[in-house]
Amino acid sequence: MIHTYQERTLPENAKFSILIPSWNNLNYLKLCVHSIRKNSAYTHQIIVHVNEGKDGTLAWIENEADINYTYSTENIGVCYALNCASTIVKTDYIVYVNDDMYLCPDWDKYLLEEIKSIGHNKFFLSSTVIEPVASSNCVIVKNYGSNFSNFQEEELLNQFKQLEFKDWAGATWPPNILPTKLWDAVGGYSIEFSPGMYSDPDFSNKLWLAGVRYFKGISASRAYHFGSKSVKRAKLNKGYYQFINKWGYTSSFLTKQILHRGESFNGPMNEFIMSPLTRIKQLFKRMSSALKKLEF
Repeated sequence: MIHTYQERTLPENAKFSILIPSWNNLNYLKLCVHSIRKNSAYTHQIIVHVNEGKDGTLAWIENEADINYTYSTENIGVCYALNCASTIVKTDYIVYVNDDMYLCPDWDKYLLEEIKSIGHNKFFLSSTVIEPVASSNCVIVKNYGSNFSNFQEEELLNQFKQLEFKDWAGATWPPNILPTKLWDAVGGYSIEFSPGMYSDPDFSNKLWLAGVRYFKGISASRAYHFGSKSVKRAKLNKGYYQFINKWGYTSSFLTKQILHRGESFNGPMNEFIMSPLTRIKQLFKRMSSALKKLEF
């Protein structure tokens, strides 16, 4: 496995460093980068990690002078890919974007406005995703195409602002943003979750334990998501079992009971103290999980 780190000139006044892991997904990656170039209010450092790149991704990205990249000859998964890409970050904020996402106009403007209003650097924000089929209670359901070939870009651009949604609690999903120093403090994404299932809630839990209480989904900052185009091709890790064995409670307990993901945002999360009964319930779930894991 070979790692390449290719740093290009940092754009003048770059606000964010955008990390995009990509695995032989060139058509979606091109569309994602196109949306960043077209719809961003500010300039940013774009960093792509190329997994394999045998579909032409590596050759294409070598000719894109405004894209920094890291490269591995094998598919090393999302967690390693993000951590590799983060080593060449040059701005104060890291944004994680999936390569099958299209960022809508002013997505970055609304994130930066929120950052300036917070007044401190212990936060985790997510943009609000539009999907043809809902994957959670944090998304807007509207079909503008199931893949790059039938994507209705102009229709999306004409309508996305009119889709009603409120700011929501419990930021977890990409596109997301946090201070680079906070990313470094918690050690980026946990490689034991490679290739990546349940790595998002794991990352949020690390932030929670580091004292972050400001988890917010920004309604005005929007992106279209075609829906896990790489995940469906990968051999997945057993993230549910890994999460509960690592933290002692399920990921759904984190997102529902601690972060209240998808509920209306009412300010920073309250401190959470687990009751004795809840501890017992989570212990039984952990024991049950350990037994089921032995069956595999």
